[in-house]
Amino acid sequence: MELRTAASPKDVRNYDTERLREEFLIEKVFFEDEIHLVYSHIDRIITGAAMPVNGELKLEAGSELRAGYFLQRREMGVINIGGDGVISVDGKDYTVAHRNGMYIGMGRKDIVFRSLDHNKPSKFYINSAPAHQEYPTVLIKTEGEADEDSVVIKPENKKELGSPELSNRRTICKYILPGQVESCQLEMGMTHLEPGSVWNTMPCHTHDRRMEVYLYFEIPEDAFVMHFMGEPTQTRHIVMRNEQAVISPSWSVHSGCGSRNYTFIWGMVGENQDFDDMDDVDNRDLM
Repeated sequence: MELRTAASPKDVRNYDTERLREEFLIEKVFFEDEIHLVYSHIDRIITGAAMPVNGELKLEAGSELRAGYFLQRREMGVINIGGDGVISVDGKDYTVAHRNGMYIGMGRKDIVFRSLDHNKPSKFYINSAPAHQEYPTVLIKTEGEADEDSVVIKPENKKELGSPELSNRRTICKYILPGQVESCQLEMGMTHLEPGSVWNTMPCHTHDRRMEVYLYFEIPEDAFVMHFMGEPTQTRHIVMRNEQAVISPSWSVHSGCGSRNYTFIWGMVGENQDFDDMDDVDNRDLM
């Protein structure tokens, strides 16, 4: 497990491109037949992925957590952006199709990932946060029918926003948040931009009560996303390629503009789960 420390906004003002990427960019998220994780001191979020190709992968706590098992004091969200796969939680199998997800609550001991077809391996993207209470483990479907172990994302949690004129026509799909899938502090979702739209989260904002991580994907090899971060009057950018993630501290704006449309997963961790708790930044105030 890779460790990242927190960074002061006063220090970040002096970072060059290399240092900025070193501190905030997760350049490679998916490793074949590995679980690769990054532990950030910023709200203690763990970001990473499991990509089982030739066999199953078991999630271990590692020495960094000083825990008997990974979710002893944690909760976890997973969204699969690869081929259909299975997540086994304490011996119970959940089939997680492409773009479906899971919330796995604190106290679950044995977490195992596997793909249904090694020619189309699953790509289980993971966000994990410290937890203080156990909530039910839930399979999250984007469509279909719910049962005792699953929920289907509610229509009110699939929102179309923006317009072609503003180049930001997009659909926000909320997976984990109060009223749909309960958690201690973790929230996750996915935003897809329509062809011809390139801006996400604009006008931009900060939220001092929680941090955020973005995973950008569905970006062609010759395309990119300019991820903007930093204080509103001290903005910086990181060039993002396909299936790369970026850590955004609570004091930083977080917005992207692509050379074409793309999709990204957002995960938030902090003390406030109100999705709309944002400190908006007027476009005229950005520097």
